[in-house]
Parts: sequence; C-alpha cells; structure tokens
Amino acid sequence: MTTYITIQGDTFDGISFRLFGEERFAVNLMKANPTQLNTAVFSAGVVLTVPDIPAEQSDELPPWKREG
Repeated sequence: MTTYITIQGDTFDGISFRLFGEERFAVNLMKANPTQLNTAVFSAGVVLTVPDIPAEQSDELPPWKREG
C-alpha cells in the first residue's frame, strides 16, 4: 500500500481515475480509508491510504487457469 495526499476538490472517484485509470476502484479506496467515508469533496492535504489493486483476470480463461 502507498499513500496519496489530496488536493482541493478531490473525490474518491476522481482519485481512483487518476491513480488506476478507472473510477470503479473508488470502492477499494473507500474501504481502505473508513474514517473518510463521510467526505464527498476533499480539502487539500488529507493523507489517504491507497490499496493495492489486484491484477485483472480474463473471463475468457477456463476456471482451472484462473488465479485464486
């Protein structure tokens, strides 16, 4: 895990897009930062924990070749 320091106006989905290229990982950011769940728009300087995002698995692989 790493950290991210917010800038004024950041949101969970915006941070997710900036860091991972997709907004859908905002849920992962929220789970890693439960004390910030009531924050819709961040002020500058909030230190957030950035979780590791698991590598994508192709749905085209047969079940016995998928990880996990």
